[in-house]
Amino acid sequence: MKKRLLLAGFALALGAGHTLTAFSQVKPEILVKQRQAAMTLQGKYMGPLGGMAQGKVPYNAETVAFNAAMLDALSRMPWDGFAPASKGATVKTAALPAIWDEPAKFKEAQDNFQRAVQGLVAVSRGGDEAAQKTAIGGVGKACGACHEHFREKQ
Repeated sequence: MKKRLLLAGFALALGAGHTLTAFSQVKPEILVKQRQAAMTLQGKYMGPLGGMAQGKVPYNAETVAFNAAMLDALSRMPWDGFAPASKGATVKTAALPAIWDEPAKFKEAQDNFQRAVQGLVAVSRGGDEAAQKTAIGGVGKACGACHEHFREKQ
């Protein structure tokens, strides 16, 4: 009797574990929305910086430092949203198949973007406007390089 009860308990626990695993799987649509939200927020903080670098918006060192810090946090957010499970999501997305077909190249683009953002963060702590504008340009180039190859043209 004890043996049967023990086996039944084990089977129940094992089944519950698989059920919990199934419930913990993130839906592809959520992954797409996650990465889209992160990219939208990156654009929010990059926009004013790009304007400053191009001389269209007055330079403000505090804004550069704050936006650089926000970009630093955001630069790590979208990438797990490109999990293979998200490839067939029903949500409209501009992500190209090259993301999944060329994962090493996509990872390299991610790393280049994150390095550029880290460079911006480093120079944003000083008062060198020219260095900050150069670093902003580097972030913009890294964004554009990734979009060029991995994002549907809008």
